[in-house]
This record gives sequence, C-alpha cells and structure tokens, in this order.
Amino acid sequence: MAAAVASDVTQPPNSTVYVKNLEESIKIPDLKEALTEIFSEYGTVIDLVAKKNLKAKGQAFVVFEDVEAAERAIKEVQGFELFEKPMLLDYAKSRSDATVQREGNEEDFELHKRRRLAEKERKQAHQAAEDAKKLKRPAPATIPDAAASRPAKASRGAGLKTSNPGAGAVVPEEYLPPNKILFVQNLPEDYDVDGLTQIFGRFEGFREVRLVPGRKGIAFVEYDAEAGAISAKESTSGMGLGAESKPIKVVYQRQ
Repeated sequence: MAAAVASDVTQPPNSTVYVKNLEESIKIPDLKEALTEIFSEYGTVIDLVAKKNLKAKGQAFVVFEDVEAAERAIKEVQGFELFEKPMLLDYAKSRSDATVQREGNEEDFELHKRRRLAEKERKQAHQAAEDAKKLKRPAPATIPDAAASRPAKASRGAGLKTSNPGAGAVVPEEYLPPNKILFVQNLPEDYDVDGLTQIFGRFEGFREVRLVPGRKGIAFVEYDAEAGAISAKESTSGMGLGAESKPIKVVYQRQ
C-alpha cells in the first residue's frame, strides 16, 4: 500500500497538501468544515483554501504548521472517501501564502506574491496564445456532396483579405505576459509626467514615465525589472483618476 501511495506523490515534501477529486456540488463552507475536521487529526492546520471558481472546483489546499504533519496526512488520507469520492493527495508545487507569512518577513511575503502573480499571468498569456492558434487552424476536409458542388452566387465581400495576416493570433491586452514596461490608458487629459510619477514612482525600481506626443490619455511607465511593474499593475489597474474618477487601464506593453 505504501508503494501505491508513493506513486501518487509527484512533488517534494512541504507543509502544504494539495487535495483534488473533491465533490464539486458541495458548498465551499461545508467542504472546508469537513476537510478541517479530517486533516486536523494529523497536525495543526493554519490555513485551508478552497474556491468555487470553475478552474479551482474539486480542489483544495491544506496548510499545516510543519512538514511532518503534511507527510502523515498524505500517508493516512490518500484515497480516503469524502462525499463518496476518493481524495487524491500530493504536496503543493509552491509554498502557501500562510506559510510564507509565518516563516518570513513582510518583504518575503511581497516578493512571494509578486512571483505568484507573474506566474499566473504567464499561464494566462500562454493559454490565450494557444486559444488564438486554435482559431487559426483550418477546418477538417470533407467530401463535397452534390449540393456543395453546384456553383454558388458569390457573397458580398468574398475574396477580401485582412491587411494583418497575424490578426487571428493576437493575444488580448489583459493576457500579455509580464515585462518591465506598462502601457497606461484612459488617463485624464490634465495628468502630466509629474502627476503620474507620484502614482507609479512609489513602486520598486521605478525608472520613468513617458507620454506620447500628440496622443492624450496614454503613457508608458518603465521599471528596472518585472517585479516593480507587476506590483504597480496590480495596485493601480482600475484606479479612479480625475474629477470623474474614471478608472485607468494598466497592461503590460506588447512586445
């Protein structure tokens, strides 16, 4: 039995247990209560994360006070049925927020959050690029039937081609991968370099704000590294500026 359990574990030991194959119809408060009751038998649980969004359904993260408790839980609970479904356990791929907060200082926690956010945005950008590729794939060939082989009247606009051959593969701005330059849009017309520097200059590694001559409402903000740009984007996107508190849009510059 130990060999079978070991074969299910792919990540190196740490204090956070990843649980999957959970019953998706159970309400989150009920699920968390049941998981807490089960895993508390093996050590002190300092955090338990379970979300209801589509990608996170059927999964949870149980954060223990120490690695030994996580090891005991995986050994004993692997395959245990909860709501008539066997739970599948592994160690989490990265340290949890609760663990970093407990073991490190505020600076460590901020760096951890930035890295986690950057990884999330990289995955979103990769997924968006993959989806764009699928849209460009030609439809599978089919054998024409009699009706299809008859000449048809050309539809209006037939034969027209886009002037941008790569348009189908353009990644939406919201899913662009992180880089050290931000593209800021929807700015009030009266905001100048000094005003934007007050907003974006408080983040690590700030370098400069660049306005675009002849174009109002947009600007580029550059940092020394991605970490500063990630923090700035996370903190300022949607911020209301001007007399009307119009929300600004902050994305990574398209490379």
